[in-house]
Amino acid sequence: MAAEAPGTLPVQLVEQPRLQKLKEMFISKFGSAPKFYVRAPGRVNLIGEHIDYCGYAVLPMAIEQDILIAVEPVKTQVVHLANTNSLYLDFSTSVNNIQINKTKPQWHNYFLCGLKGIQEHFGLNNPTGMNCLLDGTIPPSSGLSSSSALVCCAGLVTLRANGKTLSKVELAEICTKSERYIGTEGGGMDQSISFLAEEGAAKLIKFSPLRATDVRLPSGAAFVIANSCVEMNKAATSHYNIRVMECRLATKVILEFHTVCRKLHLLSKSKGLDWEKMLRLHDVQTKLGVSLEEMLTIVEEVLHPEPYSAEEICKCLGISLEELRSQILSQNTQDVSTFKLYQRAKHVYSEAARVLEFKKICSEAPANALQLLGELMNQSYISCREMYECSCPELDRLVDICLQFGAIGSRLTGAGWGGCTVSMVPTDKLNAFLEDVRKAYYQSDVQRLALEKNSLFATKPGRGALVFVEA
Repeated sequence: MAAEAPGTLPVQLVEQPRLQKLKEMFISKFGSAPKFYVRAPGRVNLIGEHIDYCGYAVLPMAIEQDILIAVEPVKTQVVHLANTNSLYLDFSTSVNNIQINKTKPQWHNYFLCGLKGIQEHFGLNNPTGMNCLLDGTIPPSSGLSSSSALVCCAGLVTLRANGKTLSKVELAEICTKSERYIGTEGGGMDQSISFLAEEGAAKLIKFSPLRATDVRLPSGAAFVIANSCVEMNKAATSHYNIRVMECRLATKVILEFHTVCRKLHLLSKSKGLDWEKMLRLHDVQTKLGVSLEEMLTIVEEVLHPEPYSAEEICKCLGISLEELRSQILSQNTQDVSTFKLYQRAKHVYSEAARVLEFKKICSEAPANALQLLGELMNQSYISCREMYECSCPELDRLVDICLQFGAIGSRLTGAGWGGCTVSMVPTDKLNAFLEDVRKAYYQSDVQRLALEKNSLFATKPGRGALVFVEA
């Protein structure tokens, strides 16, 4: 499946009210009809938070909410972007001069990331212009991957408009790299599930090389998404990229810091390890040839819980402050003065182990599977809150409410600092759960109540990115 290109599905628009309405709006906007439509779904990550960019497997599923774009290739080399949501302004630019503004991550910049990624991959010297009208149902900045779905959708739009083909894996890898044009140092989970998802199954996604394995979720439980209604834009804030850099620094310090653990130092030197070439915590484990549990022991031995100053890190690595900033830190983390390496590494290695255990339980399906999975979700949330510090008071409150009203497990999903929770709820308690959470979290706040319709829903694994054409 992963080696295939995304599918093309002929549809009768009279049977697809949303596509029909989008076509009518497109004609009203551009004076001509779209030639095709592209859909890319959002996702919910069931477990495995902030570990994809460290090289570890994650376990997401695609959701029903998506980005849908109506497209007409045009002869002028201009891309015209419009949005069905009037809050998002129209944008036009030459396809030969793509400028992506990192300081203002506006909606059209995410489209340009996908566009530029495909252009550069094929070295397109004469790319096709396009009229595009976008309709999105993923709540923005909710942790359900609206921005990555837009990048993926734009990549597939550009691919189709220029008459090119790529496999789902190739598209996912290109879109992962191209989203970094906007300054987000992501790891690839969001783009991978958007292309590789299949209806009815979550996916265990592994990296280097990218591959996906079906995970059949146990019967008897539903997964419920609840939006805290606190928005967090990864590209507009530094929290996310600081965590990426803390993990990168932890990778390097673990390898170099031999005064506490001489044995590790000798082992690393004998195996030819060099911290300068190591970027991900997974690389350390792979090169040392030890288990995740052993890596947790090494973290305890090598790293201290107190924050590291930039100066201390430089001393550990034998580099200058200028070298730290120019060779290791990303552009938007240059001014960070302290880094929590112990806490971040401890979360990553323990979370990576929880993902593998989650997959194992789903495969073996013991009688108490739901209880075991719920416990893993709860442990993940505690680690995200305490070790990775990516929660917020509203998410904490929402997790408490979900557990209070019958969730077996509940945790934040997505980057955090706002966005959504995902909870596993027994199917026989689902309706009562939804009503209780609605009353306790949404009806107590006027702003949340206004957003409640699209903020609380049960979901099941959906399909990945597709092209639609009129039959």
